[in-house]
Amino acid sequence: MDGILESSLYVEDVERSVHFYESVMGFRVMTDLGGRGTAMEAGPRQVLLLFRKRASIAIETPHDGDGELHVAFAIAAEDLQPWETWLREQNIEIEDKKTWSRSGQSLYFRDPDRHLLELATPGVWPNY
Repeated sequence: MDGILESSLYVEDVERSVHFYESVMGFRVMTDLGGRGTAMEAGPRQVLLLFRKRASIAIETPHDGDGELHVAFAIAAEDLQPWETWLREQNIEIEDKKTWSRSGQSLYFRDPDRHLLELATPGVWPNY
C-alpha cells in the first residue's frame, strides 16, 4: 500500500467547483471527465475528483455521494497563517481553528457545496 491516490467529492455544479478549487486552493485541472466531472491535481500524486451528483450512477462502476462530506489537505505549519489570511481575503468564512494535542493545527471552511474542508499542519495525527 502506498497511500490514497484519489478522493471524490460530489457537487451540483462542476464548473463552479472547479473555479473554487483552482482559484482558492490552487489546484489544476488534469482531466475533464466529459460532463461527469473533472480530475484535479491536489498535490504530488494526489487527485481530487469532482463528480456531478447523480452523473456516475449509470456507468460500469456506479458511485455517488450526497450530503456535506469532509476532506483534509496537508499544509506546512508556516503556511497556516498565510492560508488563513488568503481565505479571509476571498470572503471565505473560517468555521473553526483547532490546535490538537500533538501541536498540529487545523482550519475548517466550506466549499460551494458545503463540503467541510480542512487545512492541517503536521502534528494532527501520529503519522502526520
